[in-house]
Amino acid sequence: MRVNITLACTECNERNYSTVKNKRNNPERLEMKKYCSREQKMTLHRETK
Repeated sequence: MRVNITLACTECNERNYSTVKNKRNNPERLEMKKYCSREQKMTLHRETK
């Protein structure tokens, strides 16, 4: 049930990170505060398709 996902910055839309999640426990889109190298600050990153 674990799938690979890509996280994209909400401010610049750059796809910076990839991770895995369990679809059964987290069916909604994942959101995390991560460091964006283009913005050079911590921004919200959301799961993309």
